[in-house]
Amino acid sequence: MTPDRIEAFYTRLAAANPAPVTELAYSNPYTLLVAVVLSAQSTDIGVNKATRGLFAAASDPAAMLALGEASVRDHIRTIGLFNTKARNVIALSAILVAEHGGAVPADRDALERLPGVGRKTANVVLNTAFGQDTCAVDTHIFRVANRTGLAPGKTVLAVEDAIMARTPKRFLRNAHHWLILHGRYVCTARKPHCPACPVADLCDYPAKTPPV
Repeated sequence: MTPDRIEAFYTRLAAANPAPVTELAYSNPYTLLVAVVLSAQSTDIGVNKATRGLFAAASDPAAMLALGEASVRDHIRTIGLFNTKARNVIALSAILVAEHGGAVPADRDALERLPGVGRKTANVVLNTAFGQDTCAVDTHIFRVANRTGLAPGKTVLAVEDAIMARTPKRFLRNAHHWLILHGRYVCTARKPHCPACPVADLCDYPAKTPPV
């Protein structure tokens, strides 16, 4: 995709959704961090259902530690890998209390040292909680970036690097949200909704679905 097309691509996504936000429910950087950790291999809808009661009971690291691993596990048992995720939530909460005064650090290295937190989770927290220009590449964004020609790459990191390099600066803050929502609802995996796509004419995908 040429720079002119990339400019038009983001301009149209921005016009359709000027202030995109995550679909995960959270109230502060800590609950966002926990929600993103829990979202691995789970849907946002499923995580939100599980965290409704969890965050009502504990919305900061100290409260989560007081709640305990067994109670965390009970709250999140409807989502995948809940045993491991419960352990990680308690372990990362302990580190936040012991090493960061109970606050979520706005630093990639510190975030990635937390149990259950990888580069993608760190990128989401840095972008959504702290307003940094990062792009967390999940399966939706990986697909959209390669399918459209926006930022092709064979690995998640290659796609992330390409998005960061090719996205105009003024679009970087919201690029993650625009791309994930586009992949989730329009440029879907099995049958993309090309006739309803606002950027279909800019896209390099050769097998566009025809109008009904």
